[in-house]
Amino acid sequence: MVQGGNASLGTARVVVEVTAPKRLDVSGLLLTQAGKVRSDADFVFFNAPQGPGVTHRPASGSAPDAIAVDTAAVPADITRIVVTASLDDQGATFAGTEPTATLRDADSGRELFTFTPPRLSRETALVVVEVYRRGAEWKVRAVGQGYADGLAGIATDFGVSVEEPAASPATVPPAPPAPPAAPPAPPMPAAAPQGGSVPPPMPSGSPAVGKITLDKGRVNLVKGGSVSLEKAGQPFLSAVRMGLGWEPAGHGRNIDLDASVIAFDAQRGKLETAWFMKLQVFNGAIAHSGDNLTGRGGGDDESITVHLGGLPPEVCGLVFVVNSFSGQKFTDVKNAYCRLTDAGTGEELVRFDLTHAEPRTGVAMCKLVRQFSGEWVMTALGEYVDAKTARSMVKPAAAML
Repeated sequence: MVQGGNASLGTARVVVEVTAPKRLDVSGLLLTQAGKVRSDADFVFFNAPQGPGVTHRPASGSAPDAIAVDTAAVPADITRIVVTASLDDQGATFAGTEPTATLRDADSGRELFTFTPPRLSRETALVVVEVYRRGAEWKVRAVGQGYADGLAGIATDFGVSVEEPAASPATVPPAPPAPPAAPPAPPMPAAAPQGGSVPPPMPSGSPAVGKITLDKGRVNLVKGGSVSLEKAGQPFLSAVRMGLGWEPAGHGRNIDLDASVIAFDAQRGKLETAWFMKLQVFNGAIAHSGDNLTGRGGGDDESITVHLGGLPPEVCGLVFVVNSFSGQKFTDVKNAYCRLTDAGTGEELVRFDLTHAEPRTGVAMCKLVRQFSGEWVMTALGEYVDAKTARSMVKPAAAML
């Protein structure tokens, strides 16, 4: 097929495979006549693989990522299924690595059509083909429309709720100056979760009485406990990695959890969210490792690297959260933990093991708060909420700062 070309499917069930020299994530969106999804449930991808008449098939062995369409099961108000591809490597583009879509008969595996878009450049995501309804007939069209802002750009175009980009520093109004007679206030009020409190911010030069630091090595935290990321009275390091891990609790099924970090300003307003659909924020000062679909395997399931020195000055608090996108409760999860490591050496600095679970879909694991002196303090939270995505965690996370 050539770009813009179309043809009749000739069969009721098809599979659209997409391959490229680089690793891809393939998705499908079910669109109405208005060109929008009816709800976020019409976005079918690796983290939500089932939709009405549309299924995501993950890559396995020699079989690539694919979207399967059973046209007989597609709801009557859906007129198009758009098949997209985005690059797994967030720093890469499609330049020189154009993907190829292969449409097959789902029952026989017979190849029906192939399509490779014309030469691409800075695109990081692509609408490859669309399967669409024309009267009583189902057809396929070769699209090849590129996006420079990744899968999130495609999803937003078609009506999927995606985190809004943060306002640039120039548009953030400066905080009013404090009255001359009042002492300077800390960047983040020291409100605390149940079970503990954040050490009060120390003015520069004041002795840190009773403060837990990293001077004696690794610190094990309990819920509500805090530790300052200092050593010998000085900032210990400029880049840290928050690793989060969990295991399935059995019952013969995988548990797909998503780790995210939400950045807040001094007024507890959300600035940005790094999550599986937006792996880098603040020009890479916060970078997410990518999505883990099962929780299986050794080591951290997902990690988030934070270059503390590279964060904009308006970032005063970071809350690390984990959500069950597919709706399983945390009572189906065991051995959940978060740990802070030196991003350079991998040395574990702080660890918090979640010792109990609640039948909810979200948990705030810990927070990092910038104190008035410039030091960062980590506090273990372990607070559960009903929230399947990081988007739903913003308000409860803000209240925990």
